[in-house]
Amino acid sequence: MAHVSALPNQDRLRVLAIDSSAMSTQLLVEALARDEQFQIIECAFGTTALLPFIKREKPHVAVIGANLGEKAQGTFELIREISTQLLDTRVVVMLDSSERAAVVEAFRAGAKGLFCRTEPFRLLAKCIKCVHMGQVWAGSNELQFVLQALAQPALAHFRADGGSLLSAREIDVVRCISEGLTNREIAERLKLSEHTVKNYLFRIFDKLGVSNRVEVALHALGSGAASRLTADLPTSAPTPLPNKSAVRPSAVIRKMAAPMSQSRSLPFDPRATEANGS
Repeated sequence: MAHVSALPNQDRLRVLAIDSSAMSTQLLVEALARDEQFQIIECAFGTTALLPFIKREKPHVAVIGANLGEKAQGTFELIREISTQLLDTRVVVMLDSSERAAVVEAFRAGAKGLFCRTEPFRLLAKCIKCVHMGQVWAGSNELQFVLQALAQPALAHFRADGGSLLSAREIDVVRCISEGLTNREIAERLKLSEHTVKNYLFRIFDKLGVSNRVEVALHALGSGAASRLTADLPTSAPTPLPNKSAVRPSAVIRKMAAPMSQSRSLPFDPRATEANGS
């Protein structure tokens, strides 16, 4: 339902607004409608045909809460669809906090602006206008997160059927695994509990169809199929690479494979053993 205005609409920016709940969406719509430069398009919360609705309304800018339906990953998939199918619609994502994984994933999905709810609300209107003009809206912290992500070693794209196979946080865990970190070290780096790290590992194993950390690293580093695991294990120290900061797959594999040689009583779930890496 479009917001009704007494002023002509041809020179207004068509802005679609949808947040994580019906109440917050209504408050967002009413607040943005106070700016006479906007023609606000209100979308019924919880619609199952959100993308077709956006295609029909053709907003210049879509302001979208990061947790539609309490699943951020679903929101990023929607943003990706908008970015690829609606080239004239730019997306601004509203975040509850400036969290690294969400910031990086939002830009990867195609967002052109990030607005944190801790910022003064009056800046949201300026954000929308700047994004419509082709600019990117992000704070210094958000830009730092993106630069850090670009500086990290490239990992394989974990995608299936055109969508993201792993969540942003799961990709963070995979990146740590590819660096040879233990569960405890991963927990410290990502500020998670070891139990949470184990749960992420189980989900990663299931999604990638693998049973151990070495296979995850092979997928991430693009070192070949898991069936080549035995042949790829090194027997001597690897030759140092010119770039000391680069990840060495052979060193990573050796570090992660060492605990696997320990004797274990059968039966056991190899995935549980690998997920408990310390």
